This record gives sequence, structure tokens and C-alpha cells, in this order.
Amino acid sequence: MKGINRLEGKYAVTMDLYPLQGKDFTKIQPFFDNLKEGRFTTTKCSKCEKVSYPPRVICPECLSEELVYIDLPKEGEVITCVEEEIGVPIGFEVPLVLAIIKLGDVMTFISRIINCGRGELKEGAKVRFVSFPIEPFPAEFGKETLEIERYYFAFEPVKD
Repeated sequence: MKGINRLEGKYAVTMDLYPLQGKDFTKIQPFFDNLKEGRFTTTKCSKCEKVSYPPRVICPECLSEELVYIDLPKEGEVITCVEEEIGVPIGFEVPLVLAIIKLGDVMTFISRIINCGRGELKEGAKVRFVSFPIEPFPAEFGKETLEIERYYFAFEPVKD
């Protein structure tokens, strides 16, 4: 899966479009652990039942910290989409396809669409969740530099 790659062994943190991962860098690490397992998840408040995406550490509705991770549907429907031909970030293929996706009655959100050529994605198309490894990032802990593995997700068209 293409994304930002290191140039000659140098990591350009300012050009990395993916989130930092690892328990030392984020409080939503379970979300990324679930991506590694092929699960698409988010948080739900145990008190008020509010489902929030992206995952939260505090409920935006009632401010509770009693959140649990729930699985989201892995298939959705495209509401609308756009293909970026110009201004695509370094390391991403042209066209960069983005879509507003409706996941059943659970939520609607924007996601990248992969494995999709020019003009292939249309309103009403079915798409499915895909998780994949991305470039690890070097994290410095004292004098030691560790490679932190990372995973991210996109959706792809469902081919009948």
C-alpha cells in the first residue's frame, strides 16, 4: 500500500500523513490494534450510548470516560465521491479517490477509496473496509530508536 515512504533512510515527520501509533503516543491505541486484526472499530459511551468516530477518550455528549470499543459495519454505500488529480500528497497514487460513505444506520463519514481507477466509483456503489500496514515510524526512547509498526484503513469497491 503506497503512502509516505522514507527517503534514503530519512523519516520526514512533517510529510507523514498517517497518525502516530503506539501506546506511548496515543490514547486510542486499541483502534489501531483492531485495524491490525482487520477490525473496523470506534468508541461507544457506556452511559449515554453515543457512538463517536473517530474514537474518543471522553464522550462528546455527556463527558463520560466510560467508553467501549465496538465493531462498525465493514460494508457501506457511497453517497458522493471526488477524484483528486492535482495536489495529491507525495507518495499517493493519482487519482486519489475520496468518498462520503454511509455505514448502514450507524454513521456517515469520509474515507479514502483504494483499488479504484478513474471514473470507476459512482454514487450508490458498495464499498468494503480494508486494513493494511503502513510505513513504521522511528521513535526515540532515550538513546534507543525503535520502529513502531502502524496500520491504517481505507475502503475499496465491492466487485460483483
